[in-house]
Amino acid sequence: MDFPENWLYNKRKREEVEKNIESRASMNLRSGCYFLLLLLLLASFRCKQEEVPEPYIPTNAHESYRYSLEQTNLASTALGRDWIAAAEKAMNRPVEISPPFEEVFYVDPAAAFAVGYRFSVLRGQRMELEVTSEGLEPARLFIDLFRVRDTSPQEWPKVASADKDENRFEFEPKRDAQYVVRLQPELLRGGRFRVVIRNVPSLEFPVAGKDSRAIQSGFGAPRDGGRRVHRGVDIFARRHTPVIAPSKAYVERVGEGDVGGRNIWLYDSKRSLYLYFAHLQTQSVKQNTWVEPGQTIGTVGNTGNAKTTPPHLHFAIYIRGTGAVDPYYFITKTNSTPPPVAANLHELGQWVRSKTPNTKIKTSIQPRSPDLTSIDRFSPMKILAAAGRMYRVMLPDGITGYVLARSVESIHETLELQEANSHLAVKACPAEEAAAKELIEVGDEYSVLGEFGGYLLVRTQHGSTGWLQIPSEPLSRNH
Repeated sequence: MDFPENWLYNKRKREEVEKNIESRASMNLRSGCYFLLLLLLLASFRCKQEEVPEPYIPTNAHESYRYSLEQTNLASTALGRDWIAAAEKAMNRPVEISPPFEEVFYVDPAAAFAVGYRFSVLRGQRMELEVTSEGLEPARLFIDLFRVRDTSPQEWPKVASADKDENRFEFEPKRDAQYVVRLQPELLRGGRFRVVIRNVPSLEFPVAGKDSRAIQSGFGAPRDGGRRVHRGVDIFARRHTPVIAPSKAYVERVGEGDVGGRNIWLYDSKRSLYLYFAHLQTQSVKQNTWVEPGQTIGTVGNTGNAKTTPPHLHFAIYIRGTGAVDPYYFITKTNSTPPPVAANLHELGQWVRSKTPNTKIKTSIQPRSPDLTSIDRFSPMKILAAAGRMYRVMLPDGITGYVLARSVESIHETLELQEANSHLAVKACPAEEAAAKELIEVGDEYSVLGEFGGYLLVRTQHGSTGWLQIPSEPLSRNH
């Protein structure tokens, strides 16, 4: 193609013009960028000046209630502070229990209250808690479950909470661990409450009519001369005994192999568990269907490499990323009936005193639990709760533990009537720094109800109860 003679000249002129345009455009762009950056900085400064913090959103009912106390300035009142302190004390000093456990406790509407129970739950078990209110006006109860760690209780993760207005909930742990459940009613509500805590298997036993006594080969038992280990449990039963679905699950596979013989794989999506059933005589479910708990999926046999053994079910549980886990506690029933509460419930919330010398205060209701301390005869204590044949009590020095109900008596009966020969200050608690709540005049009579730590528990002529420092030798009575 032919070009005009001035093409090269025109080309150079165009290049110069284009460079000039690009240079100006670049300068304009840089100026625009600087201007835009300045606007952004100014906007950022203004946004920071006008920034509004995001509203706090409580994550559970207990936090919501505490937040409402703070927003209404009730958290700064004496009762509000006591409510917050009671919640922290329940976490710092929980009651040690062993499920199954049942206790009845009393809440004084005029005082802040919270209680914590510490216990163990094994992987495969389901913890069940139920609280019933026996008061005239049902009180709202906050129920929160924490997993214990080697940190401050305030840092323990909260793993479950009861729904609003629900006094029952269940929890299945992912590991063996200790937990603390905290129960706390709202302010100015009280009454009598009954709490029951149980640990039960999370799955039904997979062989109809059998229980853990039919397990004759456990998880981890050596196989092939120690070259491998057993990855499940063997449950022995008669041939054709129904094998049932332990939970609602999806039928992943119905097959047959040289080792497991006729087998079935179920997937429990709620718990993310793969359930394996081997050596079946028959299979009665279809792949890609759902089964309900207790539904028959096959029968016990000895197919596969179990031909030389009596009929049994090889049952295994697998978790993706973990492998086989011990099924024992998933299917083994434990005692879920707590000892009935036999102690007199009319004494709940009342002061009593020890009837015998060297009365033992225990750490729990277990018969062989360690002694916390021992107290002398006529030592006062306040009954907080009743469990089995024992009371959970608080001594005047704040120590709490369990004492046999038969070893205490009411303080209504006067031990001794005394006359004041000087002015005496009746204190709210047996401590030197405690404030005086009443003054006994010279010549006034007062009833001695008990004795603890150098103080007498007394009742004045006006009917009020308090503590007097013993002026001389401890009382010696034959009551």
